[in-house]
Amino acid sequence: MSQSLSYEGFGAATRDRTHTLFAQTMGYVALTAALFALGAYLGRNLSYGAGFAAFIAAFVCLIAMRFAARRSTGLTVGLLAVFGLLIGVAVAPTLAYYASMNPRVLWQAGGATALFIAGFGAAGYATRRDLSAIVRVCFWALLALIVFGIVLIFVRIPHGELIYSVIGLVIFAGFTMFDFQRLRRSTDVASAPFLAASIFLDVLNVFLFFLRIFSGSGRD
Repeated sequence: MSQSLSYEGFGAATRDRTHTLFAQTMGYVALTAALFALGAYLGRNLSYGAGFAAFIAAFVCLIAMRFAARRSTGLTVGLLAVFGLLIGVAVAPTLAYYASMNPRVLWQAGGATALFIAGFGAAGYATRRDLSAIVRVCFWALLALIVFGIVLIFVRIPHGELIYSVIGLVIFAGFTMFDFQRLRRSTDVASAPFLAASIFLDVLNVFLFFLRIFSGSGRD
């Protein structure tokens, strides 16, 4: 009887840690998104060159988070916040371009992204199947997509941009499901900033793919 109670207590504690991790991770995602929006606003008049420099700095912040985690959770969260701000500055010239062409596509892409992440995130969180194999396929598919994107710069392929965007959405559907499954399976609260960064990158990439589609740049 006492052993049964101990198992129940362990299960309850595990569920509590999982719920805490979910709440913290989503809080960090919201914080990163807010700082992204601020960065996008501050960098709206910057050149693409300045945006690229901000992108490199944001990437450095992601790497630095790995080292900061060994010392301080607060420092890791701080770097995540700086990352959100810098990636917003990096994407600002692109968003400003689409806003100048047709501001409505930003809202359309944002709404589609919210539905996409909610749907595939819920599927990944609920599924019992191990998605590790799927994410490995998605990783190699992403590398192939990058190569395809480079080819599109030099070679005109009918509907190539649309194909590129749709394949990108399929790939990040897999990444999104995997990241939300990790969120359910993990009980390490210290991993919240890293999970938040990963989920935010899923959201950002999905948004950019939808932006290309709704703007009409995904159609030749």
